[in-house]
Amino acid sequence: MQVLRHNTYSKYDTLPCLDIIRGGNDVSERLRNVEWDFSEAKPSLLSNIHPYPAKFISEIPASLIDCLWEGQGDLILDPFCGSGSTLEAAQKVGIPSVGVDLNPIACLISRVRTGGCDNGLLTKCSKIVDNCKTGSFDESVPSLPNIDHWFMPDIQKALSRLKSEIDNYSQTEVYDALQFCFSSIIVKVSNQDSDTRYAFRDKKRSADDVYDYFLLAAKKLVCAKKGVPQIEAHVINKNALKLTADDFPGSIGMVITSPPYPNAYEYWLYHKYRMYWLGYDPIEVKNEEIGARAKYFKKSGYEGYDFADQMSTLLDILYPRCVEGAYLCFVIGRSKVHGKIYNNDEIIREAAENLGYRHVTTLQRNMNSKRKSFNLTHARIKEEYIVVLQK
Repeated sequence: MQVLRHNTYSKYDTLPCLDIIRGGNDVSERLRNVEWDFSEAKPSLLSNIHPYPAKFISEIPASLIDCLWEGQGDLILDPFCGSGSTLEAAQKVGIPSVGVDLNPIACLISRVRTGGCDNGLLTKCSKIVDNCKTGSFDESVPSLPNIDHWFMPDIQKALSRLKSEIDNYSQTEVYDALQFCFSSIIVKVSNQDSDTRYAFRDKKRSADDVYDYFLLAAKKLVCAKKGVPQIEAHVINKNALKLTADDFPGSIGMVITSPPYPNAYEYWLYHKYRMYWLGYDPIEVKNEEIGARAKYFKKSGYEGYDFADQMSTLLDILYPRCVEGAYLCFVIGRSKVHGKIYNNDEIIREAAENLGYRHVTTLQRNMNSKRKSFNLTHARIKEEYIVVLQK
């Protein structure tokens, strides 16, 4: 399927293309010897605290690093870092990393996942809850869309009190952890049926549940986070298509990412009320988010061009930042728009080759059938593909 509207020559065709790196075909063979389904993979302890849709299982970036990394470049980049799986995998083997994401909740989760944990977190959380229960507060609540529908009055007040107390720690190292715990309970104490179902359900929650769930999240976080990471993971809250040279603290030796793609998952919707409560604007995120269903549902003439252009823009930005021989790995599913299937793996491959990258191989993996999204009828995705490129 021809989707790109670019010339076929490479703007970087003066640079040599490495045909034999790490044994040439041996690289493809090594990759194909991995069982990429990871059907027995277990979620991380942290992912059981704060929900995140379509999580990028850590076994994928860990295996890609094991197969392909030989110390090239200064860092590993994930331009759509989500909940931080690539960053954590790099951290575990001592490689600095940079993660970028448009969604502020994703960035919060990634920072907490790759950061240390204050030994006094539980003490601070207990003090916060005590203050919420005994202190005097302005009883006003934030003016959020449909707040009375999704949150009972006593829940609104309890969340407002809790957020007010947490904000007293805004200049401290523990602030991200407190925000993380707060964010993790928003849907749980709301009238939203579940993280993956936007339907009203009175769960009979009370203000005490707000405080109890917050403390429980803090206890789980302390158990999940042991020790202080020795390698830094830098997280940037930004549209990856607007990255500049100043965003990279060093040369990129490897890219591992799972970009959002047309008509699949709506990350902004999944975290809509978390963003509202934490002071972000989910509509701003929606307007810039790649792949949000609403953009494609209304587009009867969609032919895949915008996703191709978006990936071309990203690959063009990354080319001068990547060292020669750097591998770029894209984990991607296929899109169904108005009944037509679009091969996003092929779109990425063609965009890359037009810019002078070399296609190493494309691997197929079966996805866990329990993965869910808000738009299940439009995203019954059973397989995804790992496109491996090289500069």
